[in-house]
Amino acid sequence: MNKFEEKTINTEVIYKGKIVQLQIDSVTLPDGQTSKRELIKHPGAVAVIALTDEGKIVFVEQYRKALEKSILEIPAGKLEEGEKPEITALRELEEETGYTTDQLKLITSFYTSPGFADELVHLYFTDRVKPLEKAVDMDEDEFVEVRELTLEEAEQLSVEQRIHDAKTAYALLYLKLREENR
Repeated sequence: MNKFEEKTINTEVIYKGKIVQLQIDSVTLPDGQTSKRELIKHPGAVAVIALTDEGKIVFVEQYRKALEKSILEIPAGKLEEGEKPEITALRELEEETGYTTDQLKLITSFYTSPGFADELVHLYFTDRVKPLEKAVDMDEDEFVEVRELTLEEAEQLSVEQRIHDAKTAYALLYLKLREENR
């Protein structure tokens, strides 16, 4: 047993939606005391670092209601039940950007907010994108614009907080280290 483990006594589901479930867990702490934890359960997601033949990074700009602003992000999306992450990654790349690829490499997986959520994002890389012959329909409630930027342009937009999310920051760090190790 982990010395920091919290044993769940009871789980109360507060909300079960299309994307997340909110629950309150009553737990026993390592010192024997009890407490409550507000948790978000999420099916997981993927994100794709996609580079064009010119070495530009493919981004999508979209409005994020939780932030009340538009930001630039790498293509990403939620795992569907029973779907393998690499299938989701290819689907999201095609739907959001109009590009496809025959090569996706898993870079890593990471938790976005482990203090209250179990969302695990699988980060993929490809430098072999090509335009789709026929566009794929996006989700009906999704509105995005594709942008292609150099690493330097993306870094500047991060400073300006136009790129302002963890998965994209992680992607830029990966690309910066990749460039430095060439």
